[in-house]
Amino acid sequence: MRKLRNYVRGEWYEPRGARWLDVENPSTGESIAEVPLSSAEDTNAAIAAARAAFPAWASTPVDKRVAPLFRLAGMIRENRDRLARSITEENGKSLTDARAEIDRALENVETACGMPVLQQGDKLVGAAPGIDGEVIRLPMGVFAMIAPFNFPGMVPFWFIPYALATGNTYVVKPSKQVPCTMQLLASYLDACGLPKGVFNLVNGDRVVAEAFMTHPDVQGVSVVGSTPTARVVAETCARHNKRFQAMGGAKNHLVVMPDAKMDDVVRNMITSGYGCAGQRCMASSAIVCVGDAVYRDVCARFVEASRKVIVANPLDPKVENEPMVMGPVISAKAKDFILKMIDAGVKEGATLALDGRGVQVPGCEKGHFLGTTVFTDVKPGMQIHRTEIFGPVQVILKAATLDEAIAVVNGHEYGNGASIYTQNGYYARKFKLEAQVGMVGVNVGIPAPVAYLPFGGMKSSQFADIKAQGKAIVNFFTQDKIVTERYWPEA
Repeated sequence: MRKLRNYVRGEWYEPRGARWLDVENPSTGESIAEVPLSSAEDTNAAIAAARAAFPAWASTPVDKRVAPLFRLAGMIRENRDRLARSITEENGKSLTDARAEIDRALENVETACGMPVLQQGDKLVGAAPGIDGEVIRLPMGVFAMIAPFNFPGMVPFWFIPYALATGNTYVVKPSKQVPCTMQLLASYLDACGLPKGVFNLVNGDRVVAEAFMTHPDVQGVSVVGSTPTARVVAETCARHNKRFQAMGGAKNHLVVMPDAKMDDVVRNMITSGYGCAGQRCMASSAIVCVGDAVYRDVCARFVEASRKVIVANPLDPKVENEPMVMGPVISAKAKDFILKMIDAGVKEGATLALDGRGVQVPGCEKGHFLGTTVFTDVKPGMQIHRTEIFGPVQVILKAATLDEAIAVVNGHEYGNGASIYTQNGYYARKFKLEAQVGMVGVNVGIPAPVAYLPFGGMKSSQFADIKAQGKAIVNFFTQDKIVTERYWPEA
């Protein structure tokens, strides 16, 4: 059995006395590796290594700081399929989705290579008579990240390349459920020419996370996870005077207007809702139809299209290159929760128009598979509408007007993303301005911004005022220093 290791101060090692946890292929139920659950002492050693590397790295010219990232981008590009297969094996998403994930990680590395421009400060000549003002953006020290299971290759790269390019040092904790892909990416970070201690990896569970949040040398922590987890991280970091980016749950709504191009809409909604088996923070999980006719049409079309989604082991050669394959959910625990939510939906009176329970994939009897599941006759406030189910379960609601549909979106606890399907510019503009979500789509079912634009939600979907990736995140990883200066004439 392959044993994963930590990477600290430029060296790979197995932590002493650690407990070990099996890493499971969720399609087959087979163990594919063992991951160590590191101690607080292991974590502190990684933080100390990053702290020791910081002064020299911070004083390195920015063009020299991004040079390793250019090499890293080349390695990711050359190993795209290897990385994608690693993601699919440990996470269960399709190869198509895994390749797209690696492409987005690569985009973030490439964007961070623009740090010589992104980190530039501001200068005001003549702020007062004979006095100039200047803002310089300086790195701060050690930053850390707690990664989620659903995007083992992409989400860490919303943060890592920007932290390094701005002159900070870094420690990442991969999800213990999907640590293999980050191990592979760390090997590329090791080979790309970074000085020892600039980047570090510590495997583990909440013990590692708690050490990040309380250690005095850690300047800030980024996390992507559930809302309860994000709230705990935000509160703990605030108590310890740390910066934080805590991105939480979602219930992303798709609003369908009467003028929408229905064939294109249904196809787009299927991809949005069932890609990654619904386990992504930008997945749609609630469809709001405006008008009785639209509701009837969407219910009929969407249920029929959902029946046609292929549920299979995404590494099965027969289906691995299909554009829409739905693999398993991440674990037996996740599957049990989703099944309980389906039961709850039935009990509270929603119509189970398509039941994905009991699906079997031949040869994968120990896998954690669920079929596509659709509820109709759903009312706002039902448990299946309130809850982030994080699986292949869609709920369809009806609204009389666009205003009522926007009220459904805005009345929800979460505000990560929402989309509208329409050809009408007035409808689109109204939705863009009034929907209380961080990311809006117009005829785009997954309105996840490209790497050069910020990523993040509102309300209980994000506990921070600085979003991930792109130019926006430079403000998280730097501290402004304001200089006011003048020089008197020589005698």
